[in-house]
Amino acid sequence: MRFTSTVEPPEPMRGLVIPEDVVVALGAGKRPPVSITVNHHSWKSRVAIMRGRYLIGLSTANRRAAGVCTGDVIDVDIELDTTPRTVVEPPELSAALSLDRRARAAYDGLSLGRRRELVRTIDTAKRPETRTRRVAVAVAQLTETADD
Repeated sequence: MRFTSTVEPPEPMRGLVIPEDVVVALGAGKRPPVSITVNHHSWKSRVAIMRGRYLIGLSTANRRAAGVCTGDVIDVDIELDTTPRTVVEPPELSAALSLDRRARAAYDGLSLGRRRELVRTIDTAKRPETRTRRVAVAVAQLTETADD
């Protein structure tokens, strides 16, 4: 589905306004997961609602990759993203979770965003010792959550 939008300024959110009829035509509620393409650059996101308008966030990296600037009027291709959302677990985390079924159950019960955040914390460790420590902390926190 194609529509025209203007790249909005950063206040309160830099992004693209999506016409309501486009969101309705996607047929997946008010905040569907979507795949967006602008100038042959694609990314995945979720429709947001702010101040009664439907929006797609447009990060600096995506603006640069698509070659657009604030104020540009652009053509946007959007489609419902039906691919399953997943987070790739670091091998150390997978191994630790396989040893603690309560932590595994708690991890599996986390939202995609919380899983992504937990994995990012581990993946950004620069030293192996830090990575190991972060895995241990994550498993301990997950086990504690499972006990609640």
